[in-house]
Amino acid sequence: MGNTPLLRLGRVTRGLAPAVELYAKAEWFNPSGSVKDRPAAAILRHGRETGALSPEKALLDSTSSNMGIAYATLGAALRLRVCLMVPANVTPERLAILRALNAEITLTDPLEGTEGARKSAVEVAAKDPDRYYFADQFSHPANWQAHYHTTGPELAEQTNAG
Repeated sequence: MGNTPLLRLGRVTRGLAPAVELYAKAEWFNPSGSVKDRPAAAILRHGRETGALSPEKALLDSTSSNMGIAYATLGAALRLRVCLMVPANVTPERLAILRALNAEITLTDPLEGTEGARKSAVEVAAKDPDRYYFADQFSHPANWQAHYHTTGPELAEQTNAG
């Protein structure tokens, strides 16, 4: 995970001032094909290191898809249960991926979107805290710290800025 290639997008900047260079981080090289693998791994690691996530507890969170796919990919590799609250208007393809990775999915009101899914996750976690590790991607500090500790240093190294 991480250490993804940095690609120069020369065609995009062709014809612009010679000093303009544009790069893209090829995060699709991560296990689930997404930049979300980094924070998902950091949140899982934090849960395991603190004891909040154990074999007896399922990871619980809300998602509209990419973070859930990252959780489910890593959860499958680590043999962890992953329970996700997902708005019912998520694409069938995303749901199929989550199901193929054995994520337990609860569909929530599509009109309430991601915030409605998050509220549902909060309620479920509060009702049964011994059963779930509520990852809460939207407020978990490991989410942004994953990029601070991995993506940022990689970019600095790959651009010779570090």
